[in-house]
Amino acid sequence: MTVELGKLGFGTWAMGGPFTYQGQPVGWGPADDGESLRALRRAYDLGVRLIDTADVYGCGHAETLVGQAFADVRDEVVIATKWGDEFDPAKRELTGYDGTVEYLRRAVEGSLRRLGTDYIDLYQLHLGDLGLDQAAVLRDECEALVAAGKIRAYGWSTDDPQRARFFCEGEHGIAAQADINVLFDNPEMYAGEYAVLCRRPLAMGLLARDEFDIPADDVRASDPAWLLFFENGRPTPDYFKAREAVRDVLTSGGRTLVQGALAWFWARSPRLVPIPGVRTVAQVEENAGALAFGALSEEELGQIEAALR
Repeated sequence: MTVELGKLGFGTWAMGGPFTYQGQPVGWGPADDGESLRALRRAYDLGVRLIDTADVYGCGHAETLVGQAFADVRDEVVIATKWGDEFDPAKRELTGYDGTVEYLRRAVEGSLRRLGTDYIDLYQLHLGDLGLDQAAVLRDECEALVAAGKIRAYGWSTDDPQRARFFCEGEHGIAAQADINVLFDNPEMYAGEYAVLCRRPLAMGLLARDEFDIPADDVRASDPAWLLFFENGRPTPDYFKAREAVRDVLTSGGRTLVQGALAWFWARSPRLVPIPGVRTVAQVEENAGALAFGALSEEELGQIEAALR
């Protein structure tokens, strides 16, 4: 069965609620489960069928919410989740990483249980820098999981094009997931024949709002090494300046900044599928509203590329 990803998906990292790694927050602060469930159903009502999650988001909590939200329409949604992180759900703590086949077999069963389903549409390796020899063994096991009916397709969440291509060389490898947005492009990632789910498409909120009141238990305040767009809970000056340089183009034609940032993907490449994170109905509605505007024009895309690159 072909897995249709569509043009837009929604991410659920923030819905998982707080969790930590080595004492530092790696979630997005508190979340309201009731609002999260309403947001997921609103996405469905508005025609967005792709939902991206991971077993580690909220240490299993985000997957549980996704399963609850779509229990009655499971076959009408595309659920993408990820494995590779070890965590303690009782302590809400990320405890380590495991790239073994044995852990993959345990992880997929855990995700199936939390999601309340007997199959996963897209299963993604969540360890971005794993060696290719080890990844080859995991890719073979993913094919076995496809044959067993537990997953339908697989991919690799990595910012390395070589790794992304390698995993998608498997028969049922259909997608990568990578950091891409209007401020941070990576064209080599989508030069292949596979789709790319674009995480952080709104630059972790930098392309969504002007006021930033980020609490201490939000990952954007903890300054992990991979965090580009914020520093100590404030927008990074260079990226903020870049955003302002393209604001007028992105908000032309009645779009909000969010909608313009999403429209950039559809103009850039048909292989790109932005998956902005959401946790409220209002966020879902604004993001989904970008679909009505469609892609930026070639002229608008050219103006952005000239301004930034």
